Amino acid sequence: MPTDRPIVLFDLFGVIACHQRPGAMAEMAALSGARTEPFAHAYWACRMPYDAGQFTAPQYWTAVLNQLSLTAHPDTIEKLRLTDIHSWSRVDDDMVGYVQSLRERAEVALLSNIPADHADAFLTAQPWLRHLDHVAFSGKIQAAKPDPAAFHHCVTALHATPADFLFIDDRDENVRAARAAGMDGHLFTGREGLTRALDTWLPTPEATPSGNGRKPWPGPLARTWNW
Repeated sequence: MPTDRPIVLFDLFGVIACHQRPGAMAEMAALSGARTEPFAHAYWACRMPYDAGQFTAPQYWTAVLNQLSLTAHPDTIEKLRLTDIHSWSRVDDDMVGYVQSLRERAEVALLSNIPADHADAFLTAQPWLRHLDHVAFSGKIQAAKPDPAAFHHCVTALHATPADFLFIDDRDENVRAARAAGMDGHLFTGREGLTRALDTWLPTPEATPSGNGRKPWPGPLARTWNW
């Protein structure tokens, strides 16, 4: 159950934003000169340090191409980088609206595994992010889920306690990590299930004798961001 200060902490991709655009992996493989299957393996094998801010974009793409025994030409790297950013650029507009509407009932924050250059592009294209109470991009905070440090960052940045949070993600390992950090967690499988979970978890709009005894949400506090 939440405290008197509920904070709903959202994952981005697979919840509010869409997963990678279909066909993008094959497009990037063709740009590199590799077949799609080995390219995809190298793409994901090298990804975590990039997500966690330990690799720059050129370092990441050089590592991918080296794993494929391909030469890392700067022009090729830039084409791959831009194609990759574009492949992760779509959002679910209905979810964006729903997430924004929740700020009438709670603080709303975001914790996303996303490289720093992707984060810059996503923020430019999606200015609604600036209206959330906190945004943490893994490439900027140098910690990627399910690393406990990513969740600790959000707790510290919002001057909260883990019990204040309900974390929402479409990956079970991330939800389990949030729970291990002391947060409540919800595995996202769709809007309907999320709505039921939030209606149960969030404070009631008004305190009533027949209510659950929680205090009404007093309103959002100061906003902070990490980008």
